Amino acid sequence: MTTNQVFIGVGLILVLAVGSQILASRLRIPALIVLLPVGFAAGALIESVNPERLLGAAFSPLVSLAVAVILYDAGLGLNPARMKGHTRRVAVRLIWIGVLVTWLLGALLAAPLLGMSQRAAVMISAILVVSGPTVVGPLLGFVRPKDRLQHILVWEGSLIDPVGGILGALVFHAVVASTGHYFGSVAAGFLASVGIGAAGGVLGAALLWVLFRVLRLGEVVGTTAQLASVIGVAALCDVLRDDTGLIAAVVMGLAVANLPGIDVPARRPFFETLVSLILGLLFISISATVTPQSLRHVGLPALGLAAFLVLVVRPLVAAVSTLGTDLTRGERGFIGWMAPRGIVAAATASTFSAGLVAKGIGGASKILPATFVVIVATVTLYGLTASLVARRLGVVRPSRSRPLLVGGAPWVVDLGVALRSAGLEVLMWAGEEEERERIGQAGIELVPGELLAAATGGTAELEGITAVYFLTAEDDFNALAAVILRGSTEGTVHRLSAPPGSHGVVAPFIGGEVLFSAELTGPVLSRKYEDGAAVLARPAGGVLPTGCDLLFLVRPDGRLDPVTEGSTPLLGPGDTVVLLAPGTRGGRPEI
Repeated sequence: MTTNQVFIGVGLILVLAVGSQILASRLRIPALIVLLPVGFAAGALIESVNPERLLGAAFSPLVSLAVAVILYDAGLGLNPARMKGHTRRVAVRLIWIGVLVTWLLGALLAAPLLGMSQRAAVMISAILVVSGPTVVGPLLGFVRPKDRLQHILVWEGSLIDPVGGILGALVFHAVVASTGHYFGSVAAGFLASVGIGAAGGVLGAALLWVLFRVLRLGEVVGTTAQLASVIGVAALCDVLRDDTGLIAAVVMGLAVANLPGIDVPARRPFFETLVSLILGLLFISISATVTPQSLRHVGLPALGLAAFLVLVVRPLVAAVSTLGTDLTRGERGFIGWMAPRGIVAAATASTFSAGLVAKGIGGASKILPATFVVIVATVTLYGLTASLVARRLGVVRPSRSRPLLVGGAPWVVDLGVALRSAGLEVLMWAGEEEERERIGQAGIELVPGELLAAATGGTAELEGITAVYFLTAEDDFNALAAVILRGSTEGTVHRLSAPPGSHGVVAPFIGGEVLFSAELTGPVLSRKYEDGAAVLARPAGGVLPTGCDLLFLVRPDGRLDPVTEGSTPLLGPGDTVVLLAPGTRGGRPEI
C-alpha cells in the first residue's frame, strides 16, 4: 500500500470508530449495533480500510493484545466478595456448563447447516461459546435488571471470554494436527494454559503493586504503566502458549482491584477512555475484513445457527445452571435470554480462520463470515428485545430514584430518613465511624468500604444509583469527589455550595451542579439544624409554608428532583415536598 493509502485507512478507522460510538450514545443503543455494519460497509467500499492490508501479519497479534487490555479492564470491575451463595453457583455453572453445551451442540448443527467439515464445525462452535463484557455490560446498562442478575451476567461475560479464547486456541491446534481426540487433548492443554495464564497474572499484579505502592505513580503515568504491564505480560504468556495472555489479563485485573494500597478507582476513568477507543477500533477493523462475497452463501445458514444458539442452546444452559437455586422464574428466564457474542468471538474467528484455510480444512473460509453474522444477529436481537423481555419477566430494577447521600451529619441523616419516608430507596456513605454509627442507627443502608471504590467498581450497592449528593462539611472534598464520580455513575452528581468568601482550594472555583439555594451552604444548614430545624417530607399543598426551605420534590412516580442553585422544580399534583422546617425537633412543627 502507498503512504497515502495508509494515511487514509488509519484515519478512517479511527474516525469511524469514534463517530459510531458517538452516534450510538445519541441513539441510546449499544455501540456494537452501529460499529459492526459501519465497519463492514467501510471494508466493502474502501480498500484502504482493510486492516489485513494495512498491518499484514501484525494484525492478529495486535488484536490479541488489544483484547487482553479489554479483559484487564473487565477484571478491575469484578469483586469476588460480592459473589456469594447461589449467585456464585449460577455464574460458575454458566461458564463451565455453558462452554461445554454450546461447544458440543453448536458443532453438531454447524457442519450440516453451514456445509463445512466436522473439524471446521468444531472450530466455529468453540469460537461461539463466548459472550463478553463489551456487549453484556452496555446491554445491561440499558435494561437495568435487578442487582443479582447484573452480577451473574457480568461475571459470566468477563470470565467466559478468556476461557473461550483458550478453548479456541486449543481446538485450533487439535484441528490442525488432524487428531480426533479433541476432548482429551483440549482438556489437558486447557489446564496447562490456565496454569501459565494464572502465573502470568500473578506476576503482572506483583509488578503493578510495586509500581503503584512503591513508586507511587500518578494518574497519567499510572495509566500508561497499566497499559504497558498488561500488554507486556500478555505478550510473554502468548509467546509461551497461545492466548494465555487473556487469562493473565483477567487475573491481573482481579488482583489489582483487590490489592490494598492501589488506588484503582482514581485511575480507572483514564484507562476506561483508552479501552473505549480500543473497542471501537477493533470492531471497525475486524468487521472490515468480512467481504460481501464471503456472506453470499453463508448469511441464511448462519442466521439459522444464531437462532439455534438463542432459542435452544442458551435456554437449556440457563435451565441447567439455575437448577436447584433460589432464582425466581423471571430471573431464570432473563438469563436464558442474554448471551450476545462480542469482541473475543470476532477476534478469535479472525485469528484462526485464516490458518485453517491455509491448511485446507473444508469450510474454514466460512468461519469468519458466519461468526460475523451470529454476532450481528445476537447483539441486534438482544439489544432490541432485552428491555421488553426484562419488563415482561418482572426483573427490572424499580424506576423510582435511588439516591446516594454522602455525609453523616445529623441533618444529612434526617434527610435520608425523610427521603425514605417518601418511598425512596436511600443509600448513605460517611467516612467517620461516629457518622457511620449514626446512619446505622437510623436504619438506612450504609455503603461499605471506600467511597470511590464502591462508586466506580460496579458493586451491587451502587448499581442503579440515580444521583449522588455530596453533603459533607468539607467543601473541597465535595467538589473534588463530585468531579471524580461524574461520568462514573449512572445518575447525576450534586454537591453543596461553598460559603461566600470561602478560602477553599477547589470548591469556590469548580463548576458542577450545586444543591439548594446559594444561601443554603453546609454551615448554614448545620446551624439551622442546631437551632431546632427539622428535615420533613410532607404532601405538597400548593404553597410552601412560611419560613421553610424547599430541598427536594419527590414526584408521584418516585422521581427525585432537587432544588439547585440554578433552578427550582415546579410543584405538581401528587408531589411530596422535602423541607427544612423551623421548629423543635421531636415535636410537630407548625408547617
